[in-house]
Amino acid sequence: MLVRDAMSTVILTVGPAHTLRQAAALMSARRIGAAVVLDPDAGGIGILTERDILNSVGLGQNPDTERTHAHTTTDVVFAAPTWTLEEAARAMAHGGFRHLVVLDRGEPAGIVSVRDIIRCWAPAREPAPAL
Repeated sequence: MLVRDAMSTVILTVGPAHTLRQAAALMSARRIGAAVVLDPDAGGIGILTERDILNSVGLGQNPDTERTHAHTTTDVVFAAPTWTLEEAARAMAHGGFRHLVVLDRGEPAGIVSVRDIIRCWAPAREPAPAL
């Protein structure tokens, strides 16, 4: 199975001047764990994850004043839609992250997460019985 079969093609994009609270609210409303940060002045595409927001709040920083640009990962590992899920999982395990931005012809085409890969590898089952 390929990344294009597992990735989400609905991408949340935010700008570098969004506050962490704004980004968190948008991510929460969509029930996603990462947003693509488009910063034309910095020359590219970054990613902001729920962990980035959690780390900021854990340090006592104010999510109403902290801007996404200060917490964005800019040395992003990108996946191609034609990667296998094994290649994506290997890149995630090697890099220690849970999301990959998928680029197609240099443009964001989707995001694939560990959860997306697991969903493909382990089809949904009946809920476990209550104890």
